[in-house]
Amino acid sequence: MSPTLSKPRVALIGTGGTISSIGLDSLDVLDYPEVSRKMRPAEIMGRTPELSRFAELVPINFREVGSTAIGPADWLELLQLIHATEAQDGGFDGYVILHGTSTLEETAYFLNLTLKIKPTVVLVGAQRPPSAVSSDGPVNLLAAVRTAIDPKTRGLGVLVVLNDEIQAAREVTKVSTYRVNTFRTPDFGVLGQVDGDQVVIYRHPVRKHTLDTVFDVAGLKTLPRVDIAYAYAGADDVAIEAYVAAGAGGLVSAGLPPGIPPPLQSAAFVRAVAKGVVVVQASRGGSGRVARRKYLRDQHIVASDNLNAQKCRILLMLALTVTQDPEVVQSYFDLY
Repeated sequence: MSPTLSKPRVALIGTGGTISSIGLDSLDVLDYPEVSRKMRPAEIMGRTPELSRFAELVPINFREVGSTAIGPADWLELLQLIHATEAQDGGFDGYVILHGTSTLEETAYFLNLTLKIKPTVVLVGAQRPPSAVSSDGPVNLLAAVRTAIDPKTRGLGVLVVLNDEIQAAREVTKVSTYRVNTFRTPDFGVLGQVDGDQVVIYRHPVRKHTLDTVFDVAGLKTLPRVDIAYAYAGADDVAIEAYVAAGAGGLVSAGLPPGIPPPLQSAAFVRAVAKGVVVVQASRGGSGRVARRKYLRDQHIVASDNLNAQKCRILLMLALTVTQDPEVVQSYFDLY
């Protein structure tokens, strides 16, 4: 980069996670979540001085927790923080969010559906803490910053960057507990890659996101309750009835592939619909599309398309802030 040119500005928002964890031993890649301390963004920047070659980073503290502790209330606060930062500053070329990998895909998809800003937003994490031998955190962070400031990534929605791969928030999921190539897009593959010489984009998402969605949750403190019922051989209706009794406004059926719940679960979902609960039929299979076949149409159950159950839950929570009409909800699943 020429020294006469000003560097792009990137907001670096910390939520915690493995990428910020300092364990007790360089060989500890298992127990550190319980014993580690979490670094704030400024300290992480100091440990990776190469970042300054690409951008001027502005550290912003948000959380210092493992991502198993992050949920809908945190998503709403994070959304508010990003919008407030953009409104007050307006001079950022990109945003990078440090996040634990356990729920990273869920935070990313929520932001993909609700953010109303133009700069690229990238979520990044690590599978090995910075204190461990061969941590993937620093190189992942460098790749995330390079992705956030690259003009080719504008308009792609919220992105997830690990292992030199750029993936869409809607499509990506964590598939391995410990491997560094844990994030995958099962049906379609990566959007692009971060190589030594440049950021390369090979395809664009076609589903609507960010500025093009109908969801405006800026004033909300909570989201409607939506629960997931997992299908397995012989599953009964106990969990579904309990969720309805607890006040669930929506339910997601993680059905047997290609999206069929066992009989007792199926009957319980029909009863739930009769009580005004919106039900989405997904598949536990991990890839492939759930089509809205005749049974789903007849029972006013929404088909998930190719969203996994946890992504269905997020879209359904947001949909319920707008409507309880399953046909309108279906249109959101077809668009987003």
